[in-house]
Amino acid sequence: MRLRRALYVLAAAALVTAGLSVTPAEGFAFKDLTPLQKRLVSGALTEALGDDHSARRSLGAGRPATQDCDNRIADNVKVNQNCQNPTDADLHGRGQAQNETWIAANPRDARQLLAAYNDYRRGDGTCGVSYSGDGGARWADATTPNGFTRGTAFGKPRQYWQGGGDPSVAWDSRGNAYLSCLSFNRGTAVSPNADQSSGIYLFRSATGGASWTFTGRPTAEHSDPEGDDGFLHDKQLMTVDASTSSPFRDRVYVTWTKFDSDGTAYIVSSHSADSGETFSPLVVVSTDSALCQNTLGLPTPAGRCNVNQFSQPVTAPDGTLYVVWANFNNAVTGTDNRNQMLVSKSTDGGATFSPPVKAGDFYELPDCLTYQNANAFRSCVPEKGATQNSVFRAANYPYIAVNPRNPAQIAVAYGSYINRNSQESKGCTPAGFSATTGINLYDGVKAGGCNNDIVLSESSDGGASFAGTAADVRTLPSLSDRPAQRTTDQFFHGLDYSPTGRLVAAYYDRQYGNANATGFSDVSLTVKGGSTRRVTSSSMPPASQFGGAFFGDYIFVEATAAHAYPVWSDTRAKALFVCAPAVCTAPAPNADPANDQEVYVSKEPLS
Repeated sequence: MRLRRALYVLAAAALVTAGLSVTPAEGFAFKDLTPLQKRLVSGALTEALGDDHSARRSLGAGRPATQDCDNRIADNVKVNQNCQNPTDADLHGRGQAQNETWIAANPRDARQLLAAYNDYRRGDGTCGVSYSGDGGARWADATTPNGFTRGTAFGKPRQYWQGGGDPSVAWDSRGNAYLSCLSFNRGTAVSPNADQSSGIYLFRSATGGASWTFTGRPTAEHSDPEGDDGFLHDKQLMTVDASTSSPFRDRVYVTWTKFDSDGTAYIVSSHSADSGETFSPLVVVSTDSALCQNTLGLPTPAGRCNVNQFSQPVTAPDGTLYVVWANFNNAVTGTDNRNQMLVSKSTDGGATFSPPVKAGDFYELPDCLTYQNANAFRSCVPEKGATQNSVFRAANYPYIAVNPRNPAQIAVAYGSYINRNSQESKGCTPAGFSATTGINLYDGVKAGGCNNDIVLSESSDGGASFAGTAADVRTLPSLSDRPAQRTTDQFFHGLDYSPTGRLVAAYYDRQYGNANATGFSDVSLTVKGGSTRRVTSSSMPPASQFGGAFFGDYIFVEATAAHAYPVWSDTRAKALFVCAPAVCTAPAPNADPANDQEVYVSKEPLS
């Protein structure tokens, strides 16, 4: 959600790296962009501001269908409990989809689970939430009360919101649950309202997720009633310090990206010491470092690390806060197109942060326009061969986890298109950046040796250094390293340590059957030092909703003492369309029949 401006900044930064000029606009409203910027902005921006992907990728003729409300596929349990809404074909996804999944278990009672996701069942997106009291066997939906918030920051009694998303959930040590949600308005291109204000809000539950406090408490707010301010808070994630021995016990931390009209994109943080009632002024996390040699021709008001995205916070038992994120200010030469994952920490409850340390280099997924002839200005996960079905936007983001049994051991996992199984000697070579979009190019994408892996970079000294600090990403271990995975794609992962110190990762996986050639996917789970297993009971077809362009931006996994709970967006359900007086299915350009996105979970033993 709201990744459109993020992707513009990152694409523009890549174009500068490639030697092309980019002139920042005074604002981010579409009418304020220069002709070059209008050509550079992401497809997500044009969708949100008036250009709908689904209208360009039309569905085929409808076929009569019956409607069911299945809540289970073998051992995979459906989380969102609604029956699918039949929708107009040109709005395929709106009114239906759920994606961008997160999950957390109550540290006082591991049977209590909470899941959050982007929820489109009301038409536009909002922050959906579901809860379970029996270890994920059965789920119920709750309603996030986020239709409006107090309008103090906006000069009126109430501020109403058109959409929301980017959800994450967490628990404190006393059994209270928390939900972080981004709220926003879309502006004049899709509504008569010029307002493009946005805000990040915190909701708290004392009922295990069955009910939530109203109104949401502001973590950060931005008033933009005319839609021309050129400023945005985006892509937040949250953690709560649930350690009973921490000096900052139950402190709530939220990190996100602050995009400004000068082209910069800094990672910032805010915290709450009163159960989310009030939040501190924001603090810049991605400050200055010699690791950021290339400022991309942009100003440096908070330091040279001025283009960043995809932050995640996590706490250690002693209260230390760690934040990981992707940074795009490293210098490259020739056709190299790597970037870097950075980590910073705070030992004073989020008041200040250390200079960043490099966790490792990474290589972004390839340019979707070049290899799939779709979704300009986005990277995606192209399938091998001639078909072009896998076109949803995707990025290689980082996650971080601290071993509760050995807090000096910190794991950072992230996707990389160049890795130990996909490199020059195996038929995959970086080839610079697209002159059109500024996104990564490689030799070996559709008919060569390229494939995305989930790589692991660990620290044994409390984050002072990582295995990937000095080592080439081509030498780092992969969490997706079974023989069948070494030539297939893995992407969109979650990472967590269990209370007993087991490191767990879940991810989408194309190792099964001919998925790497068809663009189908499964979900796999890896327990470090243990097994890798297939979680999904059957493969999922390429996402077709939103013109096939949007499948969410992340998934997650929660590890308890005995089990892991991967939660993901699943496309095995047929999409339903209005076919009065009945309902219909229909073929999509990349999947027949077109499919729905629903949230599923699986309870996996830690063995």
